[in-house]
Amino acid sequence: MIDGRAGEELNVLFLCTGNSARSIMAECILNRLGQGKYKGKLKHTFKAFSAGSQPIGRVNPLALRVLRKSNFDTAGLRSKSWEEFSRLDAPKLDFVFSICDNAAKEACPVWPGQPTSAHWGLSDPAAPKGSEAEQALAFADCFRLLCQRIGIFVSLPFDRLSKLSLQQKLDEIGRIDADTENQSA
Repeated sequence: MIDGRAGEELNVLFLCTGNSARSIMAECILNRLGQGKYKGKLKHTFKAFSAGSQPIGRVNPLALRVLRKSNFDTAGLRSKSWEEFSRLDAPKLDFVFSICDNAAKEACPVWPGQPTSAHWGLSDPAAPKGSEAEQALAFADCFRLLCQRIGIFVSLPFDRLSKLSLQQKLDEIGRIDADTENQSA
């Protein structure tokens, strides 16, 4: 059980360097998939946020396109600094996931409450400089991997996992499809 808070809203922060694509997509996906997940008698609701160490100040149009194509609400999405989540008035974070290798290597702010963290590295879909179709495919693949990982995450039996077991599960999720992902990079 997570800090004895069975059935409460769990806050999750996804980190990237620019906060324009991967972390934004992860925020949207978790906010949809994480609504009212029942595990036994417990109901967990997840609230997702995203941020970057060096936010570029805009959401990538291809990220917005892939989200809208899958009927995700993109209203209010913005590129923001991770400093917003290290302030005293920030939401209490239960989980922090870095989803780009650069952000994972950076010195993060101190997160209030000592959230559980893991690295779920994904290639930057905005990095390929190919055709429009190749770029769209990179975003679709990133979206697919995020949906897969987040779907597994929200299905974890949080009430039955010790902190160590939970950390192991989160690390395993971060390796899902990583071999295929790294070969295409």
